[in-house]
Amino acid sequence: MTDIMDMPAVQDAVAQGGSPSGGETKTGGRAGAGAGERQPLRTAVVKAAELARDAEANARTRQHAKNKKTARERLDLLFDTGSFEEIGRFQGGDINDGKAGAAVITGFGQIYGRKVAVYAQDFSVRGGTLGTAEGEKICHLMDMALDLRVPVVALIDSGGARIQEGVAALNQYGRIFKKTCEASGYIPQISLILGPCAGGAVYCPALTDLIIMTRENSNMFVTGPDVVKAATGETISMADLGGGLVHNTVSGVAHYLGEDESDAIDYARTVLAYLPGCSDEKPPVYAYAATRADRDTAKRLAGIVPDNERQPYDMLDVVRCITDYGEFVQVQEMFGASALVGFACIEGRPVGIVANQPNVRAGILDVDSSEKVARFVRLCDAFNLPVVTLVDVPGYKPGSDQEHAGIIRRGAKVIYAYANAQVPMVTVVLRKAFGGAYIVMGSKAIGADMNFAWPSSQIAVLGAAGAVNIIHRHDLAKARDQGRDVEALRAKFIAEYEESTVNANLSLELGAIDAMIDPEQTREAIAESLRTLAGKRRRKRTTKHHGNQPL
Repeated sequence: MTDIMDMPAVQDAVAQGGSPSGGETKTGGRAGAGAGERQPLRTAVVKAAELARDAEANARTRQHAKNKKTARERLDLLFDTGSFEEIGRFQGGDINDGKAGAAVITGFGQIYGRKVAVYAQDFSVRGGTLGTAEGEKICHLMDMALDLRVPVVALIDSGGARIQEGVAALNQYGRIFKKTCEASGYIPQISLILGPCAGGAVYCPALTDLIIMTRENSNMFVTGPDVVKAATGETISMADLGGGLVHNTVSGVAHYLGEDESDAIDYARTVLAYLPGCSDEKPPVYAYAATRADRDTAKRLAGIVPDNERQPYDMLDVVRCITDYGEFVQVQEMFGASALVGFACIEGRPVGIVANQPNVRAGILDVDSSEKVARFVRLCDAFNLPVVTLVDVPGYKPGSDQEHAGIIRRGAKVIYAYANAQVPMVTVVLRKAFGGAYIVMGSKAIGADMNFAWPSSQIAVLGAAGAVNIIHRHDLAKARDQGRDVEALRAKFIAEYEESTVNANLSLELGAIDAMIDPEQTREAIAESLRTLAGKRRRKRTTKHHGNQPL
């Protein structure tokens, strides 16, 4: 991390008590200086260095007591060693009055050798509150990030708007909101909540692509526990109201729950490794060489999915068999768990994986998993990541709770996301795909480029049992009245329906499925499709400003 304290001459001056004559810069600062001459260091620079040193010492004392890292320690974890370049170190401060700077640190660094912008709120300075100086620094950084076309990472740890500045502080939030919206879909934006984030401040991270929280010290809420109690009489803790676990499991606001700050920051670094710097670029490509182990792993697919459509299995086992090195970085792992979404690589190229999870409620689509899938597909489409969809879905979750929670409106988001996506899309039906859920999960009809199905897959409007109960209800009722074996007749009808209708043959004949593939061919088929589709480009089909997405 580059800081004023890292300058050798400044370190010498501070070590010798800050005397201007006690430390001098090397030649080059004064015109005509000889090779062996040294220039006196200005008193103001020495004082600024002392302020910087004392400010960090104060930050360590205050933050470590709360089991939290300082803003600068967090930056050391985020960036490649020695790559951080700070901008506006003393902006908003008063060196003569002993104020080191604003309550936010801004600058640029490298993550795996690629440039990233950052702003880190410093809770040790006026509680990390945001005022005019902080807003100016953040907005200037975001303007630079847009010009340079690099991602922005926000490290949030703030008491909110600075009350002493009143409406002026609120106006700065408005400016940041607008900048964040301008950047949305153009450069990746990631927010790490590493302390409090309350009131209107929560909408800064809410507008970004991913929110990362921690189990301890991480909180987000529009109104805090005291306000909730005064308004409603409810007594609730900060953690139960808006802690990291709540937002990862219940609200779906957050996308990852870090065990601690180091884990949360490492996740942010990992995610950025899959994304391009901006939407005009392709994601990075990594070296990959196929080995015999890949073929052995591919063969495992034949034994993972049970023949019995009602028997659960872990879709993660399938995902790990088709991705490079079995690596899969999940997003929103703890929310909407009947669906899986996340990042992986296939032959060294980043992709987004979307899949049903039969281990959780049979992989059914509900309001939570629908929003989770839709949001992730939109993220992939914005940043040029192909979408690979693995389908094993019995349909939408039935019930009044789902209807009242807006399954129509929220389920439509999946349709909107897939139908508008223009990145390469490859879909594989593993076992079953019934009804509307089949259509929305990356079907050919909704816009997927290449669609495959395993030979044992079932594709139909309804499962055989449900269809028979409707189609043959009169025959079954008549058999019951006649005292015949109803269940035997039902089984006969089910077998006939499965043979004639509940299979992928009709979809194959209609062109909705491009090919039947054996399970062990899945990775190869996906990889070959992605190579074929590598040249796919976006097309603007109309002159509209934007669609009216269901929200």
